[in-house]
Order: sequence, then structure tokens, then C-alpha cells
Amino acid sequence: MSILAAILVFCLLILSHEFGHFIMAKLNGIYVYDFSLGMGPRLFGIKGKETEYMLRLFPIGGHCLMMGDDEETDDPRSFNKKKVLQRISVILGGPVMNFLTAVLIFIILFMMMGTASSTSEVGELIEGRGAEVAGMLPGDIIVGINGQPVNVWADISPAVSLRDVGEDLDVVVSRDGKEISMTVQPHYEEESGRWLIGIYPAVVRQSFFTAIGLGFRQSYMFTRELLSALVGMVAGTVEADVSGPVGVVNVISEATSYGLSSLLFITAILCVNLAVINLLPIPALDGSRVVFLLVEALRGKPLDPKREGMVHFAGLMLLFALMIVITFNDIMRLIGR
Repeated sequence: MSILAAILVFCLLILSHEFGHFIMAKLNGIYVYDFSLGMGPRLFGIKGKETEYMLRLFPIGGHCLMMGDDEETDDPRSFNKKKVLQRISVILGGPVMNFLTAVLIFIILFMMMGTASSTSEVGELIEGRGAEVAGMLPGDIIVGINGQPVNVWADISPAVSLRDVGEDLDVVVSRDGKEISMTVQPHYEEESGRWLIGIYPAVVRQSFFTAIGLGFRQSYMFTRELLSALVGMVAGTVEADVSGPVGVVNVISEATSYGLSSLLFITAILCVNLAVINLLPIPALDGSRVVFLLVEALRGKPLDPKREGMVHFAGLMLLFALMIVITFNDIMRLIGR
């Protein structure tokens, strides 16, 4: 199941990216020879009006082969004969579609799984932990902890943290309109470094229109965090922690073990990552191609295609070398477990 999940996730990442290029090429009147999912030998294909849609053996890549993308031609429907802004829109189509795919997945998650309620209502309890042992029930609304008023969920953690070591908590909950007092013994979680009482907030399922706004907000948040981490790694203030295909497969495998919602969540984050990484001005990536097109717009004429091709080829070789190193480190991390 983990291997199948990893293949499906990789296919979705690739398909959404290449479809972004494809749809923008079609909208700009560019002739597309073929649209392929996967690399290597051709498994089967379907011939459309002008484009052949193919599935290849290895689910590790794909392409949208356009007329004039890597060839010289005077055909008005070729990529190289389109205006600079049209070509930029085609290049940006891939990363933008990855981002929109992440938004769509988050929308589905918010509608299917909901979001944590901002109130102090208890949703689930962890078996054997303080709250459950003390008699707290799902649906209880926490109104006070150790004399500290609790109005929203964010008030609970600070109130729990104010306790003295070894001290139980006096918790007041509202149940069926009545206030009930109980003594709760918290536990210390090493991973987060916090005192907890073993409760989860109530979940509120979102409507479609509310989920749209939340989906964009969540995708934007992860984009901002990734950019911040990349800037920190370049500046040396954040430790470089990069994973390749092996590391990603391991993350997908762990997410699969927690269920569909976790797998979808990780897939959305990977979509955001792919969108951001592809927009970096690194040779062979979409961001670099956009930079070359902007230079062309400023100069009023295109750069030498051979020199541009050499730059992209050199960047591709460096990316392959980097991927080998990252994959080796991923394997060493797994072996060291």
C-alpha cells in the first residue's frame, strides 16, 4: 500500500505540473506534439485531434512536448514564435497548477475532515490520559483551569503550563448547562516539551465556499514557511534538511499508515514544495526559463538558443549530481534508524 500510495502521489504531482504547461500551451494556440506521464518506454497512448496522450513505464517524470520548444521553426503555432508574455504564462502554468492542486486538496480536507473549533469544546480524549481518567467527556466545554478563565481553545495550553511540577489541575467544564469540577493529572510530552491533559478540540466541517478561502490561506502559509526556510538555509541560519525521492517515499509511507487524511495533507504540502522549488531561478527549472524570457523582453531580442541550452544542460547535470547526493543521504538516514 505504501509503494502504491507513493506512486499515486508522484503521478499526481507530475500530472498536475505538466497539465499546467499543457493547458496554457493550448490556450495560447501552441501545437503540442504529445503529453506524457512517466518516463522511459511507452506503455500505451491515445491520439487526439493533434496531441498524443501517453503513459510511460517509470512514474518519475513527464513532459509536454511543444512545437518550437527545443527546435527552430517558423510555424506561427510554435512556442518560440509566441510573445514573451505568452511563453512566460506557459512556463508558469506548471508551478501554478501545482499550487492550485494543493489548494484543491486542502479544500477537500476542510470539507471532509473539518477544522479545529475555536471554542473550548472537547472533541476527542486520549485513552488513559488525565482528562479521560478524571471523567471528562466529548462535548464538554472547558470554562476554567486552576481559576484561570478559558474562553477559546488557545487558552487551554497556557493555563495547563502554569501549573507547578507535580501539581494536578482543577478543571471546570460545562456539560448540559451545568458546571462540573474535576481534578486532572497532566503528563509531560518530550517531543513538544509541553504539559498536556490528553484532549483534542471539537471539529467543525466547513462549507465549500468557506473551505475555498481556507484552502488558499493554508497553501499560502506553507509557501511562506518554505520560502522562509530556503532563505534561512542560504543565509546559514537554518540547518539544511533536504530530502530526495527516497526521503519523500518514506514520508508518504508514514503518512499512509495514519490514514487517507494524512496522505492527502502530505500530498498538498508536496504540491506546494514542487511549485516553489520550480520557480527558483536555477538552470533547468521553470524559474530559470522565466528569467531568460524576462531578459529577452528587456533586450528586445532572444538570447542565443545554444548558450541558453548549455546553461540549462549544465544546471540539469548539477541537479542530477545533487539528487544523487541527497538520495545517498536519505538511504544512510534510513539505514541508521
